[in-house]
Amino acid sequence: MDRSSELGAFLRSRRDRITPSQAGMTAFPGPRRVPGLRKEEVAFLAGLSADYYSRIEQGRQSALSDDICDALARALRLDATEHAHLRELAVPARRRPPRPAPQQPDPGLLRLMANLDHVPTLLLDRFSRVLAWGGPLEAVLGLTLEPGFSFGRWLLLDPAARTRIENWDEFARGAVGTLRHQLGRHTPDLETLALVDDVRADADPRLRRWWDEQTVADQTSLRKRIAHPRAGLLTFGIEAVSTPHDRDQRLIVYTVEPDSATAGMLPMLRSWGTESADAP
Repeated sequence: MDRSSELGAFLRSRRDRITPSQAGMTAFPGPRRVPGLRKEEVAFLAGLSADYYSRIEQGRQSALSDDICDALARALRLDATEHAHLRELAVPARRRPPRPAPQQPDPGLLRLMANLDHVPTLLLDRFSRVLAWGGPLEAVLGLTLEPGFSFGRWLLLDPAARTRIENWDEFARGAVGTLRHQLGRHTPDLETLALVDDVRADADPRLRRWWDEQTVADQTSLRKRIAHPRAGLLTFGIEAVSTPHDRDQRLIVYTVEPDSATAGMLPMLRSWGTESADAP
């Protein structure tokens, strides 16, 4: 992926969504051809020349300092995740680390999973591939998992995920944003690049629209509603946990409300297993 063109596309998408009044300035005079800020207005807000900012959007500026990234983040009202993404995109390709090695499950997170075996858990690598899983996760999702399984591909592209997850739109949009965020942080492998291509080529226009929106996400707390064929509607709070020494492994814990219908179904789901859980 061309990082300079990605940087320009990201900046254009962010300035398109914010008006001059929202940015705290008076609009420059003259007819407006864009819904949000003009390039020269972003440059003014960030304390840059219009020519310099134009070169950034056009991919003709080889690198940006942290100070310039910070100024652009303030001008465009970026949140913390978007700000970090901007900094990652601003690093020239020649200074980026090589493609990282495959990850191994963190022993501490594995121990934590062993103590949470009454609820579904899932340990994912930097690109949402399965490192480990626990509890009745397979029965809840109707999946047979193995290390290396692309959970991101299943969530975004498998029709079964759209049937199983009642609020699929919310999770899929977040997953697209997470994928883009991780691509900014790491050099992708061929499998991940193929996933991006398939998301952009999918027949569902929502996936293409979410990708083109340039949204970046780092979701840590969500609600997931599972339409289970035998257990009925299951409701989970999804919590994502990572450790300070390895932010690129995410432990996903499916939490339940005490004494809820979902909590009452978990022992039965554990006894069913994957195949029998989906049997009529």
